[in-house]
Amino acid sequence: MRNRKTVILSCALATLLACLLALSGCSVSALQDKQDKASSQSTSSSAPSDPDASSSSSLPDASGDSSSDSAPDSSASLSPDGSSQEQKAAYDFSSPVPESDPVDNSYFQDAAFIGDSRTDGFLIYSGIGCGENLTSNGLSIFKLEEKKAITIDGQSYTILEALGRKQYGKVYLSLGINELGYFDDEGFYEAYCRAIDAIRACQPNAVIYIQGLIPLNESVIAATGGASYLTNEHLLVYNDLMKKAAQEKQVAFLDLNPAFAGADGQLPEDASRDGVHLTKAYCEQWLDYLKTHTVDYDTLYPAG
Repeated sequence: MRNRKTVILSCALATLLACLLALSGCSVSALQDKQDKASSQSTSSSAPSDPDASSSSSLPDASGDSSSDSAPDSSASLSPDGSSQEQKAAYDFSSPVPESDPVDNSYFQDAAFIGDSRTDGFLIYSGIGCGENLTSNGLSIFKLEEKKAITIDGQSYTILEALGRKQYGKVYLSLGINELGYFDDEGFYEAYCRAIDAIRACQPNAVIYIQGLIPLNESVIAATGGASYLTNEHLLVYNDLMKKAAQEKQVAFLDLNPAFAGADGQLPEDASRDGVHLTKAYCEQWLDYLKTHTVDYDTLYPAG
């Protein structure tokens, strides 16, 4: 009987001890959970939960002013005195001179016009009233360096020699009609490149304008007994070669052809009595085009 009581008592003590151990474990677990939760809250309050938030807080906002503070502006540089100086974008010589605000006729006071009888008629009938006339009837780009086409004070000069007698602010070059009969496209291109080099050599500070050829009227040319080689098809080839030369030599190209061509690509019949040389009204239109397509030297060749 006594042994039985002893066994029962031992079981009761064992059960009590197990309960105490279980209660102690729960308390420790609860305390540990509480500490872990507190640690987690502390971490979330000191660091962003979104990984991208870390990047955005350390990098400047591309849409804000801070971008200019953290990276140099490629459009500005320092001048010799240390001050900020804006860089101008390079001019796109692959495109014709775009339309611009109109200038008045005084813009051409320091201009020289090199060309054939078409340009001579322009200077006479457009109303421009100024500009150096360096033209010669029948002149071609192939003869520019050798033909004594200008007489000044009894002395004969080539166009380039006459051009070099004084300095100009602009030089307008328009040659190509008489050359249509040569059928030497490569030679035409090379001659234009040489002409640009020669003009630049004697006029280093001038804006050089290459004037694309105004179209012809082939029906009027045929009706008035003009040369059969005067065609717009070949003229457009020359215009492309002139534009290519202007781009290579980095001078301004004026694309006059579209401004004068009708829907059929021809010069309007009322624009010329012989299909080549322009009437007064169209010479005035030519002048209007030049006045609204100008570019200054600093834009073409920005310093620095």
